[in-house]
Amino acid sequence: MYRWYVVNTRSNLEKRVKQDLERRLSAHGQQGRVRQIVIPTENKVEMKDGEKVVKEERTMPGYVLINMDFSPKVWSVVKETPNLTGFVGASTDPVPLTQDEVDRLLHREVAQKVASKAQFTIGESVKVVAGPLSDFSGEISEINQDAAKLKVLVSIFGRETPVEVGFDQVKKI
Repeated sequence: MYRWYVVNTRSNLEKRVKQDLERRLSAHGQQGRVRQIVIPTENKVEMKDGEKVVKEERTMPGYVLINMDFSPKVWSVVKETPNLTGFVGASTDPVPLTQDEVDRLLHREVAQKVASKAQFTIGESVKVVAGPLSDFSGEISEINQDAAKLKVLVSIFGRETPVEVGFDQVKKI
């Protein structure tokens, strides 16, 4: 049964550990027992010289996730990999991660939430449900997918006023 496990590595050597691990598994004929080796990362957008630059950043420095069918042979190959300091969990038996932990570490549920919340169109009517303007209704005039923000025209004192709100601060009417 394939389960996710976490291993400790020496700092800044996660990529080398992943390559060495793949090479060692292949040399010992155990590559079929490991489905995936993941270095947890996320993309960060930064401004550099006035332009947006996407930079990949490690979310868990010093750790690598392995999806494998645990056996004593695979355990031996993995734990003897250079620059890998051991499994997270008890020293005699590694502890597999729960599915919730895996989803959180690999940012699966965050991506699904953002994708589902981003289903807005210009001209659509929405109601503000959070913030100082909660309970106000308005019409979407702009959508900024990168920042997950909307510009909504809300009627305040009889005048339409543009207000910037997050995707999570409004709901469709």
